[in-house]
Amino acid sequence: MIGTIFNVGMILIGSFVGSYFKKGIKAEYNEILTQALGMVAIMIGINAVVQHMPKSHYPVLFIVSLAIGGLFGQWLDFEKHFNNLVGRFSKPNLDGSSNLAEGLATAVLLYCIGSLSILGPIQAALNKDYTFLFTNGMLDGITSIVLASTFGIGMALAAVAVLCWQGSIYLIAMLLQNSINTNMITELTIVGGILIFASGLGLLNIKKIKVLNLLPSLAVPIIVIAIMGLF
Repeated sequence: MIGTIFNVGMILIGSFVGSYFKKGIKAEYNEILTQALGMVAIMIGINAVVQHMPKSHYPVLFIVSLAIGGLFGQWLDFEKHFNNLVGRFSKPNLDGSSNLAEGLATAVLLYCIGSLSILGPIQAALNKDYTFLFTNGMLDGITSIVLASTFGIGMALAAVAVLCWQGSIYLIAMLLQNSINTNMITELTIVGGILIFASGLGLLNIKKIKVLNLLPSLAVPIIVIAIMGLF
């Protein structure tokens, strides 16, 4: 867990640094930073899909994952509940949406859905190798500075999601050392890349997609591949 604690610490430090700079940033600069983040999210998402799609042994699994996960997420309406919760701590826009809610959704995806964030806890659990997590922590620290300078100190809340995410992967890897395979990681990264891309579209005001309602899609490839591994 040393690597995860380092990762979380860097996000917290970056959030405090970024929120300090936010005080002196004009609205037009906040806007350009948001646009930059949107383009970054889109490119990270595209890169994840392009890199891992050729490795996929289940070319339609991501479609099934998004469909099933989206229906389940819409049924529970994570987006509405999340916006209501975060809306208590942030000033809403004229259209009723929350800057902090959108920023947190983007941050959680950027921090959690990536090869380093997924492989890092697994490497730490299986091989006591923290290289991926230390590298990821430095990257997340820089990203959190940019995010917090745009959305404020509330971005530090994303550190809780990272702690739960990486901590869960670490514990699962410890318990199921022989069950985790590259196929599971590949399919999870493809779905995650699509969600990051969707988040970028929202930041750029191209298309508002209920990314939070699609988050259950991440669980589908894990469950499906785990079940298939039993046969």
